[in-house]
Amino acid sequence: MIGDELREPREPRETRAQLRGKLVEGVRLIFIALFATGGYTIGVRTNEQFDAARTILYVFLGAGTGYVLGGIFGRLTIRAVSGMEEELRRRQPAELAGGTVGLVIALVIAGLLMIPLLFVPPLIGWTMILFIYLFLGTMGFHLGQARYEDLFGLIGMKPRASASGRGDIHVIDTSALIDGRVADLVNTGFITGTLLLHDGVLRELQSIADASDHRRRARGRRGLDVLVELQKAPTVQIQLVEELGVQDVDAALVRLAKERGGTLVTVDHNLARVAEALRVPVAQINSLATKFRTPFSAGDELSVHLVKEGREHGQGVGYLDDGTMVVVESANGHIGSDVTVRVKNVIQTTTGRMIFSALPEDA
Repeated sequence: MIGDELREPREPRETRAQLRGKLVEGVRLIFIALFATGGYTIGVRTNEQFDAARTILYVFLGAGTGYVLGGIFGRLTIRAVSGMEEELRRRQPAELAGGTVGLVIALVIAGLLMIPLLFVPPLIGWTMILFIYLFLGTMGFHLGQARYEDLFGLIGMKPRASASGRGDIHVIDTSALIDGRVADLVNTGFITGTLLLHDGVLRELQSIADASDHRRRARGRRGLDVLVELQKAPTVQIQLVEELGVQDVDAALVRLAKERGGTLVTVDHNLARVAEALRVPVAQINSLATKFRTPFSAGDELSVHLVKEGREHGQGVGYLDDGTMVVVESANGHIGSDVTVRVKNVIQTTTGRMIFSALPEDA
């Protein structure tokens, strides 16, 4: 299945789980050794005469306590490492570099502020030194991460993320894959870089492809075919983003584009409006297609194949190759044939473009 191809291979996941298990066991062994040593020390110092049995009892009690606490702290360590790993994945390299520079500057300032505190009583001095390092280090990292562009600008550097803009990262939604034109944009070079595919979008595609309705099923399969085609494109790299417990996929896509500094690719008009309201860049395929449609003005002639009657009496309706609806007056007798018409008016709507025209003799 396409989902299995996009997801990380099973073997690396198993290897990662094994490494995490080894980390927990390593932390547990450290706690066992420390608490067993502590138990031995307590057992020796509390006995005026060396009692081997009592000392061994203290050692076993210390080792048991270390086993329990080591497992707890080991799992907490795994959670902290996993959270940090996930946070680092969401950040751009330029942001991490800016955060590192801010951290280094903050630590240097903390080192200077530490010097006067070395002459105060140790308990107060070292407590304040620890607080200063933690406070300034955290603040420096977050400030450097948030203002990395200004930070690098002070030394005459422009980070790649700032120079290339947000166009290198794209978040693609279900409607864009089903529409299919995103593959043409990739093949022509209009979209390059990284395509972020949320696992919620993948689940929606699979659900549509498995639907009982044959039309809905065909749309889902077309979306999966487009996804396979994008995988083979050399100018883009598809990255699957897995997120548990997501109920609203559209909201997750907008949040993902905002966090990753990417552009949302969609043909869903309502989703595009929501993203724009949250100041997330949107690449609307329909709007792009509209911009590149052949312009028509009153008086121009064009050829169209009439396929059905219009809403008004005597009207005939046809469609251009780009999907533009052409309404022809007094042409119901020509339905099923190609006719040459003269443009009278062009109307642009939120759903597309409509051309009102008439036969040359009527015009």
